[in-house]
Amino acid sequence: MTVAATSGRWPLLRWFAASATLPVPQAAGPVAFSLVALSVIGETSGGAAMMLAMTLAQVAGAIPITRLGRKLPGATFLRLLVAFRTVALGAVALCAHYQVPFAWFVVLAALAGAVNGAAFGYLRSLLTHFAAAGRLPRALGISTTLNELTFVLAPVAAAGLGSISPVLGIAAVTALGALPALLVPAAGNTPVEDLRPARASVLTPAILLWLACAAAGGSTVAAIEIGAVALALKFGYAPALAILFTVPLCLTAMAGGIWVSVRNRIASRGIVVTQLAVMMLGAALVALGPSLATTVAGTLLIGSVMAPLSTYYSLVLDTLAPPHKRPEVFALLRTANAMGVIFASALLTAASLTTALIVVTGTMAAVTLTVAAASRSRP
Repeated sequence: MTVAATSGRWPLLRWFAASATLPVPQAAGPVAFSLVALSVIGETSGGAAMMLAMTLAQVAGAIPITRLGRKLPGATFLRLLVAFRTVALGAVALCAHYQVPFAWFVVLAALAGAVNGAAFGYLRSLLTHFAAAGRLPRALGISTTLNELTFVLAPVAAAGLGSISPVLGIAAVTALGALPALLVPAAGNTPVEDLRPARASVLTPAILLWLACAAAGGSTVAAIEIGAVALALKFGYAPALAILFTVPLCLTAMAGGIWVSVRNRIASRGIVVTQLAVMMLGAALVALGPSLATTVAGTLLIGSVMAPLSTYYSLVLDTLAPPHKRPEVFALLRTANAMGVIFASALLTAASLTTALIVVTGTMAAVTLTVAAASRSRP
C-alpha cells in the first residue's frame, strides 16, 4: 500500500471536500431530474429514465474511461472528468430552460453518468497520497460519513430549489458537482501508467469476491431505499412515512462511519464475515418481518454495517490491485455498487416487494457463505 506522499492536513481536508461533493449529482439526481421531467413532459417518470441512463452509462464507461487517463496525472484526469460532467449537466439546465425534446435530457444524463465510475476510481486512488497507510481506515470512515451526509442533504436541497425553479435545482446540482475539480489536490506528476509497467489482470478471483460482496450490499441498501414507499404502504402508512425506513438507514450508516474513523484499523476476516451475516439478517427481517418494528430493526442492522463493510472492501482492494491499475479497481468497486442498484431496481419492477427482498436476502446469504468458506481455506 502506498504511503502518503503529501504531508500536512490541508491536502487531506481538500480531498474530503472533493469526496463529499463528487456524488452530489447522483444523490440529488432522482429529485432534481424528476422535477425537470415534470416541467418538460408533465410526468415524474422521466426523472427515473434519466437516472437509469446515468447509472447504465456509469457501468458501461467505468473501465474504458478510466484507461483513457493512464498517461495523465490522476488529479489532472479527475479534473477533466468532472469538467466533462459539469458541461453535460449544465446542458441539462439549458435544455430545461428552452424546453427541448425530452430525449436530449436522457442523452445528456447518460453523458454525465458515463464518467462517474472513473472519477470515483481516480479520486479514491489519490487518497493514498494524502493519508498514510495506518490512517487509511480513519480517512475512509470520515469519507463514508460525509458521503452519507451528502445523500441525506442533497435531495433536500434539490427539492427546495427545484420547487422554486427546476432549472435552478439542476444549476445548483451542476455547481456543487463541479467543486471536486477545484478542490482535489495535486499529487505529483506521475502518470498512473508509469507506476508499474508489468501487466496484470484486475479481475482476479480475490478481487471478484469483494466486488460481488459490494454488489450484493448495494442491492440490499437499494432495495430499502427504492422500496421504502412500498414498505410504508405495506404496513398501512402514508407514502411520506417512507422516512421511517430511509432515515434510520442513513443515521446508522453515518454512525458506522464514525465508528470506523474512531477505531482506525482494518477489520479481521472473521469480523467481516460477521458483518456480512448482520446485513443478511437485516435483509431477512425487512423481507419477512411481521411488523413495523422488526422491519425498522432490519434497516438498523443493515445501516450499522454499511460503512465498516465498504471501508473493508476499499482497503482490501487497495492491497490486491496492481498499483498501476488501482483507479480501474476502484472504478469497478463503484460499478459493482451501481450494478447492485440496477439489480434491486429490476427486481422491484418485475416482482412483488416481498419477492424482491427475499431474492436480495438470498444474494447476501450467498456472498456471506462464500466469504466464510474462503476464509476457512486461507492458510
